[in-house]
Amino acid sequence: MEFLVISLIKIVIVLLVILTTVANLVYMERKISAFIQNRIGPNRTGPWGLLQAPADVLKLFMKEDIVPTKANHTIHTLAPIISITVAMSTFAVVPFGDRVTIFGHEIKLMIADVNIGILYILALTSMGVYGITLSGWSSNNKYSLLGGLRSSAQLISYELSMGLSVVGVIMIAGTLQLDKIVEAQSGFAWNVFLTPIGFITFLVASFAETNRLPFDLAEAESELVAGFHTEYSSMKFAAFLMSEYINMTTASALIVTLFFGGWTFPGMQHFSGWWLLIASVGAFLVKLAFFLWLFVWVRWSLPRFRYDQLMRLGWKGLLPLATLNLVWVGAAMAMRWI
Repeated sequence: MEFLVISLIKIVIVLLVILTTVANLVYMERKISAFIQNRIGPNRTGPWGLLQAPADVLKLFMKEDIVPTKANHTIHTLAPIISITVAMSTFAVVPFGDRVTIFGHEIKLMIADVNIGILYILALTSMGVYGITLSGWSSNNKYSLLGGLRSSAQLISYELSMGLSVVGVIMIAGTLQLDKIVEAQSGFAWNVFLTPIGFITFLVASFAETNRLPFDLAEAESELVAGFHTEYSSMKFAAFLMSEYINMTTASALIVTLFFGGWTFPGMQHFSGWWLLIASVGAFLVKLAFFLWLFVWVRWSLPRFRYDQLMRLGWKGLLPLATLNLVWVGAAMAMRWI
């Protein structure tokens, strides 16, 4: 019973933090883009424009839910549910702090402690493509269908490179458990120093998997429509928007966990109890915030790829790099360099 209560508390806290992060990301993206483009950004809705995100949520709640007459209504409704469910479920196995003892109970700061954490994440992220593809198909809009098909080809292509780049980390740590991978990077033994090629491959593939610029070919703006979510409005559209930002958060958390030591930091052995809780979670959040900022910065700095460039980079660029990373890790381990 105590285990169930603790798990429910962790689920509620993580969900609240993720939803709050999404709202903050929307505000942060508008402000950062305004700064990059020498604009002001939101400044009228509340002090410094802080109420702009809540105002947008209220507007989306009040919008009419429009469904095309000839659309497949069941799948049209199911597609955004798939996207938001997959996005929110992925964070379940990500450790966001050290294990702490509170009121006599040792608690791991992760929702689900499974011994195949990486496989769980890769399996769920591969299911996210169904929400995008089905939304384009069910709308009975040819341009939405094109956006969905482009996205499915893109995600499948870059999943291969992402999976191969993670194999190097698994080889070094000798486990699929994300908390064990974090513990193996204690101090400054971060995997980014051991497998820099793997980190670069995983980072670029993360941009492609989250449909962020310069990889947002799923949004068919060249056809003057929004792509796979053209025929969506109200909270269904909001679900796709939220899933994109949640996927950004999860991708950033995975980069931190796999390559930058997760919640570890030099000197953390001197902390214990509540101080260890605050310090480890704080270290994780600082690293997470940096990569979220990187996602936003890249979006407003690089132009969109052409589709042939995108596919060429995935198959002729990242895939050979990910394979080279495996060769390097295997050779380094054989020579006992790592």
